[in-house]
Amino acid sequence: MAQAARAEGLALGRDADEAADHAACVALLRWSGCTANAPEFSVLMGDDVGGRDAMLSNGSAAEASALAGTLGDAALIHCEVAGEIARLLGLPAGIERAMHHLFETWDGRGKPAGLRGDAVPAVVFHVALAGDLEIFGRVHGLAAALRQVSDRADAKYPRALVALVTRHAADWMAALDQGAHEAIAETAGGAEDLGGTLAALDTPLELVADVIDLKLPWMTGLSRRVAEAAREAGAALGLDEPAQTRLHRAGLLHGIGRASVPNALWSDGRRLGEADRERLRLMPYWTGRAARRLSALQEEAELASFVDERMDGSGAFRGVAGAAIPLPARVLAAAAAWVSARTARPGAPALDADAARAALRDEVAAGRLDAQATDAVCGAEPSRATPAASPAAVTLSARETEVLARIAMGESNKEAAKVLGISPATVRTHLESAFRKLGCSTRAAATLKAMTMGLLPV
Repeated sequence: MAQAARAEGLALGRDADEAADHAACVALLRWSGCTANAPEFSVLMGDDVGGRDAMLSNGSAAEASALAGTLGDAALIHCEVAGEIARLLGLPAGIERAMHHLFETWDGRGKPAGLRGDAVPAVVFHVALAGDLEIFGRVHGLAAALRQVSDRADAKYPRALVALVTRHAADWMAALDQGAHEAIAETAGGAEDLGGTLAALDTPLELVADVIDLKLPWMTGLSRRVAEAAREAGAALGLDEPAQTRLHRAGLLHGIGRASVPNALWSDGRRLGEADRERLRLMPYWTGRAARRLSALQEEAELASFVDERMDGSGAFRGVAGAAIPLPARVLAAAAAWVSARTARPGAPALDADAARAALRDEVAAGRLDAQATDAVCGAEPSRATPAASPAAVTLSARETEVLARIAMGESNKEAAKVLGISPATVRTHLESAFRKLGCSTRAAATLKAMTMGLLPV
C-alpha cells in the first residue's frame, strides 16, 4: 500500500517528491492506531481481528456506510493515537495532521471530524484509495477492485484521483505482485528511497512496546516491565552488556504477535476451543515474523519468538526443549512469566511477590522453566525506570496521575473511584483535567502520551 500511495503522489506532479514521501509515511503508519481501539472493536464486532479483516475486504460501500455511524469512537481513538505516534516520531506537521483524519471522506461523511472535500488533507485520499485498490485487488481481482473504487468516486475520494489511479492501476499492481518497488517509482515518474522520511527515524522501541500494549488495557506497561525484568536478570546472571541490551529489546518486542489474536480470547471465563488455542500458540511465531521486519533487530526478533517455549518441550511455537532453548531465551520466558503473575487481569488478581515466586518455582519443579533463569528473575523486583520528561513536559497532579493510571488499566470511573476512595464525579473531574493537559480526548491516546512522557508508573 505504501508503494502504491507513493506512486499516486508522484503521478500528481505537484511537489512530487514531498507528496510521495508523505503518502508513503502515512500509508506505513495508517494502521498504527489499530491496537488502541481493539477493545471497542471487540465489543462492537465480537472479534476485533476477524471483524476488521471482514470490514476492510468487504466491497460493499453500503455496508461500510452503515458501520461508519457505529465506529465513530473507534475512529477517533485510532486517529488520535496515530497522530500522537507521528508527533512522537517527529514527523512533519502535514503527516501528523493526516494521521488525525485518516478516515475522512470527500463527501464529508467520514470520521472522526466529518471534514469535506479540500478540507481533508489530500494525502488521506491517496492512501485510502491505494489501500482499497490493494485490498480489493487481492481479494476480488483488479477489475472488480476498479469497479469498487469507481463506485466510491466523489464519495470516499475525489473523482479526479480515481481517474488517475485507474490509468496506472494495472502497472502499479503488477509491480507490487513482483515485489518491484523500483518499477512502481519508474511508472509514476521516477523516485528514490521509498519512505525516505521514515528511513531516517530512530524509532524508540519503548514507543513500539507501548502501542502494542494498548490492545488490552490491563496490559498497559507490561512489555516495559518484561524488558526490565529480563535485563536485570541477565545482569544477575553475568551476561555482558550487549546481551543484556538484546534481552531488554526482545522484551519490548515480545508482544507484537498479540495483534493476531482477538481480544475475546483473554476474556474472563471464556472456554477456548482448539482453534483458539492454536491462535495463541502461534502468537510468538507472528512476533518473530513481524519483528524481523525491523532489519537492525534480527537477533532480538529471534529471541522474542522464544518467549513461550518451555524446558520440557510443552511450549510454543517450536516445541523445543532443554539445550535447544538458549539461556537468554530462558531468561525472557521466566521474565514474561514473572510479570504476567504480577499483573492483574480480568478474573485474575495480581499475585504479590512471594506468591509469584512460589508460582514460578512450581513451574521449575514441573520442568517448564529454567531454574537458574527463574532464580535470577525472582531475585529482585525490576526497576521502575521511565523515560526522562522533556523540559516542556506536562505536569499532572498526584491525584490526576492516580486517576489516569486506573483508567489507563481499563477501569471505569466507578471502579477507579472505589479503589481510590473518592466519588465517580471527582474521578471524572481529575480525568478531564489530565486529558486537557495532555491534549487528548481518549483513554488510549492519553495513556500513550503519559507513558512516553514518564508520567505513569510502569
